[in-house]
Amino acid sequence: MATSEQLFARALKLIPGGVNSPVRAFRSVGGAPFFVKSANGATLTTEDGRELVDFVCTWGPAIHGHNHPGIRKAIAAALDRGTSFGAPNADEVEMAELITRLVPSIAKVRMCNSGTEATMSAVRLARGFTGRDKIIKFSGCYHGHSDSLLIKAGSGALTHGHPDSAGIPAAFARETVVIPFNDPAALDAAFAANPGDIAGVILEPYMGNVGFVRAEPGFLQHVRAACTAAGALLIFDEVMTGFRLARGGVQELEGITPDLTTLGKIIGGGLPVGAFGGRADVMDRLAPLGPVYQAGTLSGNPLAMAAGIASLRELDEKDPYARLDALGRRIRDSVLAAAREKGLPVQVPQTGSMFSIFFTPDRVRDYDSALRSDAKVFSRFFHACLARGVYLPPSPYETCFLSTAHEGPAVDRACEALTLSLRGL
Repeated sequence: MATSEQLFARALKLIPGGVNSPVRAFRSVGGAPFFVKSANGATLTTEDGRELVDFVCTWGPAIHGHNHPGIRKAIAAALDRGTSFGAPNADEVEMAELITRLVPSIAKVRMCNSGTEATMSAVRLARGFTGRDKIIKFSGCYHGHSDSLLIKAGSGALTHGHPDSAGIPAAFARETVVIPFNDPAALDAAFAANPGDIAGVILEPYMGNVGFVRAEPGFLQHVRAACTAAGALLIFDEVMTGFRLARGGVQELEGITPDLTTLGKIIGGGLPVGAFGGRADVMDRLAPLGPVYQAGTLSGNPLAMAAGIASLRELDEKDPYARLDALGRRIRDSVLAAAREKGLPVQVPQTGSMFSIFFTPDRVRDYDSALRSDAKVFSRFFHACLARGVYLPPSPYETCFLSTAHEGPAVDRACEALTLSLRGL
């Protein structure tokens, strides 16, 4: 049986950086990545036989824990019928019915295969609907790796010190206006500087790819009003927050109605899925009804639809959000108490099952304040936690996730490891 070290050595010869998504390489925290053999509940088992309490949760989808029996059963039943059809199937309709019922702003929805596809398609649709070219986005918000949106992005781009990407033509970048998050005046100035040119504003309503950063009171309401006044579409990227913080996402928590919403992660139940939806008059501009083209051979894949339906039904029927928030608050309070005891400046923004740990004395409210967090201290903290059997995201600029499977022994073990790791810094 190969060890993680041996597998990584083989991967480095054939896969750029040895990984298929950059943050997995551990470049931000140092060291080499482990390889996963299996996952169950709140625990990962590595190829080296270590069991780790997992706070990455597949970067969000595993809200019910890994290898959930209901999701596994749904996939097995779908597998008996086939793996891919390239034609409509009944589960696509059921998924659309679930999404439109649980997210009131979505009247119609189109399935795709990833969050990147969803955001890319939503931006194209906004441009096609309005006849305008420019998009406003916020620094540190990551909306996938399409050319128009990988400008001042968070996630792996930020982790590796390149918030912009090579290979994006300057002409594309000029059509994207980037402003600070939580800054209503900057938004107003951007609209004023581009009168009649803004097709839409896209944002993570709570940022999750520069660490977890909440919108300040009134900010999202201001964005909604500014878009309405300018005739621009408001696009909420809830790929990460959708169904994780509430059944209706952040828009439910904040009482905001965006024109378009992008989804992913949880609606695939662990399989690759994305979706975008919103106002019927906007969505009806998509082909085959309208002139905005979007397509995908594997969109609505029967295995992914079955997994996603099982995941959403579980959330709808069991409503675990209060329980998840209690877990999140327990983790937050444990970290803050240990940090005070040690005299460490720490911020732990948390809502529901999402939280981050920033080593800074200042409240984190945007991209720039996130960058002031001490990445070197985080690296030491990450490895101390890993040595005690707790896996945090391998970057100071990512969000931690909890699942219902963390209840009980997993959260007890995690709180102890986090506390001891902070005391040892």
